[in-house]
Amino acid sequence: MRAPVIYRRLILLGLLAGVIPLFSMAADGDPLPAEVMAELRRYGLSPRHLSVYVQVVDQDKPLVAYQADVPRNPASSIKVLTTLAALEILGPGYTWKTEVWSRSPIRDGRLDGDLYLKGYGDPFLVIEHFWRFLRELRNDGLVDIRGHLVLDQSYFAQEPGDPAEFDGKPHRAYNVLPRALMVNFQAVRFHLQPQPELNRVRIVADPHLAGLEVVNRIQLRPGRCRDGARRVALQVVPGQVMDKMVFSGRMDGACGEAEFFRVVAEPVRHTHGVFTALWRELGGRFDGDVREGRVPEDARLLHRMSSPTLGDIVRSINKHSNNLMTRMLLLTLGTEGDTPGTTARGIARVRQWLTQSGMNFPELVLDNGAGLSREERISARHLGEVMLAGYRSPFMPEFMSSLPVSGEDGTMQRRHAGTALEGRTHLKTGTINSVRAMVGYLQDKRGRRVVVVSLHNDPRVNSLAGERVQDAILRWAYERP
Repeated sequence: MRAPVIYRRLILLGLLAGVIPLFSMAADGDPLPAEVMAELRRYGLSPRHLSVYVQVVDQDKPLVAYQADVPRNPASSIKVLTTLAALEILGPGYTWKTEVWSRSPIRDGRLDGDLYLKGYGDPFLVIEHFWRFLRELRNDGLVDIRGHLVLDQSYFAQEPGDPAEFDGKPHRAYNVLPRALMVNFQAVRFHLQPQPELNRVRIVADPHLAGLEVVNRIQLRPGRCRDGARRVALQVVPGQVMDKMVFSGRMDGACGEAEFFRVVAEPVRHTHGVFTALWRELGGRFDGDVREGRVPEDARLLHRMSSPTLGDIVRSINKHSNNLMTRMLLLTLGTEGDTPGTTARGIARVRQWLTQSGMNFPELVLDNGAGLSREERISARHLGEVMLAGYRSPFMPEFMSSLPVSGEDGTMQRRHAGTALEGRTHLKTGTINSVRAMVGYLQDKRGRRVVVVSLHNDPRVNSLAGERVQDAILRWAYERP
C-alpha cells in the first residue's frame, strides 16, 4: 500500500534535512556525530566554527577529523604542547634553584651589608617553600640583617608587558607577568571566614605582606543561605608601596567561606613584603628596603634551595591551568648558558623539538605558551598529534597524570561527576571569550585509549553551550560501536 502523497513528501523532506547537512559537513572532512550536531542546533551554533579530532591511540587514522586543519585559538589547551616539550627537552627530573648571597661576613648572627636573593625561574616558589628556604637560612645562624634586600632577576630577560593588556584586570593573578624570582605567584589569597557568633566576617590575607592594609566593610547576615548571598565587592585603592584592599558588601553566615586571589604590589615590593613578614615571624630582624641588582662577583653563597621536579611542576600547571608557571617554563626553555631566557628563544626551542620529533605544524602561532592570548593558533589535527606523541613518549605517565581527571581533580573536578565519564578522561580545557577548547585522553567503555580534541571558536559560544558540545563529543567517543 502506497503512503499518501503528503506523507511521502514529509518523508522526503526529512531525508533531505538529514542528507544536505551531512554532505556540507563532508566537504570539511568527516561528518560530526549526530549527538554533536544536536547540541549545536540546541544552542543555535554553527558547526563551521568547530574543529574536532578523535583518534584511538594505536590506530593510524582518526575516527573523526572535522575541519581538523583549520587554525584556531586553543586558549589554555595549548599548555599541553608547552609542558610535553619541556618534559622531553629537560626531563622530568629537572629542578630550579633559588640562592641567597652576601658580600659581608656574618658575625654573631648579624650581617652588616645587603642580602642578595637570586632566582632561576622556579615556577613553584610558593609561600610554604619560601618559608622553608628562609627557615634554613635562619638555622644557618643569620638573625639580624642590617642592609637592604637585593633581588637578582637576571636569569630571565625583563621583557616588556602590561598585566592589564589582556582584559584590563591587572590585579587578577592569571595576568601576572613572569620574572626569574616570583614568590607565591605574586598573589595574595584573601580568605573570608563568616563568624556568626561575633556577627562579623574575618578576612585572612595569606601571605600577609608587611605594609599591606586590608579594610573590612563586609556585613554578615544571619539565617539561611540565600541566592546572591556572597555579594562581596573588592576595591583596589592604589598606593605607593602596595595597594590597599577594601572589602564591602554582604555575606550570609550559612553560606560558608569564600576566597579571593589578588595582586597587591609589583613583583619587587611583593617579594620584599613577604620576605620581611616571614623573616620577622622566624625571629629575625630586618628593616631594610629593596632594590633590583646583580649578585656581585665577590659575593659568597649562603644558601641554595632546589624546587620540586619538573614532573611535579607540570601537574600543577595542567591540573590548575596556571598561566604564570607555564610562561616561566617557556622562559626556562629559552635560557642558553649565561644568556637570560627569552620567550622568543623558548618558542624557537619548542619548534625545534617539534621538528626533531617529526611534527611539522606550519600554522602554529605561539605567543606565550600558556593560552592567555588572542594570537595563538594551532589546528585540531596537530594538537591531536601532540597528544599521540605524548602517549608514545617515555614520559607518558608524567604527562598524562598532569592532566585533570574528570570528576576527580583540578579544573575537571566537578565535571562528569556521577556519570559514565567520571574518572575516564584526562583533559586539559581552555576558555577565553569566544573560545571553548579541550584536549586529552579518554578511556572508552571497551578500555581503549582515545585522543579527543575540540577547538570551538565562536563569538556566540558561552560556557554552558561549550561544555555541552564538548560532552556530546566525549559521550560519542566513549559509547561508539
